Amino acid sequence: MYVTPIQMLNEQLNNNKFFIKRDDLLPISFGGNKVRKAILFFEELEEKCCDCVVTYGSSSSNHCRIIANIAAQKALPCYIISPIETNKNTFNSQMMTLFGAEIIYCLVKDVKNTIDEKINELRSLGKKPYFIQGGGHGNLGTQAYVNAYEEIKCFEKENGVYFEYIFHTSGTGTTQAGLVCGQIINGDSRQIIGLSNARMNPYGGQVVLDSVNSYLKTVNMKSISVETINFIDEYVLGGYGNYNKEVIQTIKEVLIQEGIPLDTTYTGKAFWGMREYIRKNNIADKNILFIHTGGTPLFFDDLEELANE
Repeated sequence: MYVTPIQMLNEQLNNNKFFIKRDDLLPISFGGNKVRKAILFFEELEEKCCDCVVTYGSSSSNHCRIIANIAAQKALPCYIISPIETNKNTFNSQMMTLFGAEIIYCLVKDVKNTIDEKINELRSLGKKPYFIQGGGHGNLGTQAYVNAYEEIKCFEKENGVYFEYIFHTSGTGTTQAGLVCGQIINGDSRQIIGLSNARMNPYGGQVVLDSVNSYLKTVNMKSISVETINFIDEYVLGGYGNYNKEVIQTIKEVLIQEGIPLDTTYTGKAFWGMREYIRKNNIADKNILFIHTGGTPLFFDDLEELANE
């Protein structure tokens, strides 16, 4: 597995020291947290001798872009079930097509049935499909960020620093679940803050909790309660893909000050949310780590708006 760098930022807010873990630099298909997960999924796919891939995600999905890319690399047919309600032309969706993925549109309410129908159809044709839940949800996805947590621990040890807070965008929940499980396994007391990009509580926090407890069961550890999960839904801005002028301004500032691209759907929205959370909760004089979970192609979807801001 690749180890991504952690670098200090110029960000100045309440005398905190800010760092960023560059998972956007993972060297497969523009990187991102979905790469960590996809590597584990395709290892299992090969172990099970599957010959095609079925997954789910929106036209903005980093997960679907990466799955489609790796499937194409391995000459495996890839089928993506995608909700028509949020469909729009993005660089991610264009690359899914470039990689030869078959995109099957349906209403959100019909997603489960459409997935089941496609899998059954493939099996009837003698295929052995491998299904990956949207966003890389499941214990393998959680494992990917248990591994990432160990990377963070190694960085701290080597550099004599301890991150009291770890912030990141939280969607399907396995990135946050993996970090929380890593924290529990290591007995650390830091705060892991998942900033929701779409889901609201109590559902959003419960999904993360379920992923945590599912993984902990596999390593024979006790389950935890939802109070342990910091799933923050205050900065969703009305739903998935929604953003405001402050998010655009945040992306512009980070690009100019740090040379790091963020996007309005995931990382830019979360970075803005992190700033707001720090101000609201008067967090000061701490070491803070932000995990860049990828989405570089989405940055270019917003470039014209950024330039005109």
